[in-house]
Amino acid sequence: MGEILFHKMVASGNDFVVIDNRKQAIKNPKVFAVEVCPPHIGVGADGVLLIEPSKKADFFMRIINADGSEAEACGNGYRCIGLYANKLLGFPESMRVETLSGEIQIKVGRDKIKVKMTNPHDYREKVEIDGLITPHPSLSPSRGEGWGEGKLRGAFINTGVPHVVIFTEGLNQIPIVELGRAIRHHEMFKPKGTNVDFAEVAGERSIAVRTYERGVEDETLACGTGTVASAIVASLTGRVEAPVQVKTRSGEVLTVYFERSGSHVSNVFLEGTAKFVFEGRLAA
Repeated sequence: MGEILFHKMVASGNDFVVIDNRKQAIKNPKVFAVEVCPPHIGVGADGVLLIEPSKKADFFMRIINADGSEAEACGNGYRCIGLYANKLLGFPESMRVETLSGEIQIKVGRDKIKVKMTNPHDYREKVEIDGLITPHPSLSPSRGEGWGEGKLRGAFINTGVPHVVIFTEGLNQIPIVELGRAIRHHEMFKPKGTNVDFAEVAGERSIAVRTYERGVEDETLACGTGTVASAIVASLTGRVEAPVQVKTRSGEVLTVYFERSGSHVSNVFLEGTAKFVFEGRLAA
């Protein structure tokens, strides 16, 4: 019986099983992710990150969610894969990575890792999601601009993957899982669904964010693409100015840099940390 070497990595509380799959040791990544991601009976992770060959970049990065679905982008995963590729596989500190959402660039620094993301698209400043039942007494129209009687108002943007961003007050009072799941599966976003970010303004250049992640089907301690989505929407709606400091559920503060020309956003960067947790071997 063979063995597969893996590394457990974390970025802002998002945890991943990371593997060099250039020799195709993982034949069925989706089945593999479903087996290794559950806690207690597996390694435990939000997803699996695989390095595979690319003809136009340093390598191709595959992102498999815990439920076996494949994601187009993962901002926190980018930092983990960059650190892994540089420290363990000998790739340069600056690298080009092919993903399903397009090519991204990663720069591994001494303390932090900076990722140039794909430009956001499909921005809709106002989306109204109806048919929702408010499951918590703290949620009323007075709790923030996003809340309405039986409905939620937010914005939609794709930062590599789709996100609905809802600004509110009393962020720690929000039932993220219940509301996030209802919005993630709402008919407005079928068939693929959406990630859902709840954000609160904390200052002229700072916000706090909590995210329900599609594919993990739960709140995660951080979401890189959600961090970027929330920061950009906050700027486009006049709430903050760039660069934006974003406090994640894990407590780490990520920085989002971008340039704006009206509603057009470009040169988007996400900066934060990543670290190795442990390495191990799985029976092949």
